[in-house]
Amino acid sequence: MTANLAIDLDRSSPVPLYFQVAEQIAEAIRRGDLAPGSRLDNEILLADKLGLSRPTIRQAIQYLVDKGLLVRKRGVGTQVVHGQVKRSVELTSLYDDLRRSGQEPATQVLALEPRPVEEEIAAILGVEPGSQILYLERVRFAAGEPLAVLHNWLPLGLAQLTAADLEGRGLYELLRGAGVRMRVANQRIGARAATQAEARLLEERRGAPLLTMIRTTYDDQGRAVEHGSHVYRASHYSLEVTLIER
Repeated sequence: MTANLAIDLDRSSPVPLYFQVAEQIAEAIRRGDLAPGSRLDNEILLADKLGLSRPTIRQAIQYLVDKGLLVRKRGVGTQVVHGQVKRSVELTSLYDDLRRSGQEPATQVLALEPRPVEEEIAAILGVEPGSQILYLERVRFAAGEPLAVLHNWLPLGLAQLTAADLEGRGLYELLRGAGVRMRVANQRIGARAATQAEARLLEERRGAPLLTMIRTTYDDQGRAVEHGSHVYRASHYSLEVTLIER
């Protein structure tokens, strides 16, 4: 733990000591005093510094691990993980949102190829089943950690996309650069457990909670120009919505 991180305990408070420790470490993470990747002292040193028992420190650390703020790594110790990405529900790409918030986005392109379209996706995009569409599969990273697995289907001919393009720029930015005027999207948000393949790509355990987002985007002529089915690590990602009374 950084030397200048102070933890003040109120031993007369009804709030459990482990919770006081956990909340103050969590606040230091939120303030940026403990940056992603920072290592905490081991339980013995922490217990000695704070005058607490090892079980109390262990409980505080486990609480923060369960909240997704800390991670235990064999041979390394306990580290601060990447903070949760909070994203407003707007017609923007994840890449652009991450870049604006200083989260250092990066992309690994797993697939970029024409494919025969399945009936369900064909109906969404307004093309004939079995006709060729462009299929994309990517892993999006934030600050060096995998955040999301992105699947997209697009009509052929909208834009000339390369893996290098998609590694350096967001899909929506590339589409707009090709003259596609996106205006509105239908979006559905849900949650489910990670499959084995998703867990491997996202460095999560199988069955870990994932947020899901299915979105179809339309241009100013009402034509579907992109359909996406994405999954996000629930421990690293949340969506924010502003509600307005009518």
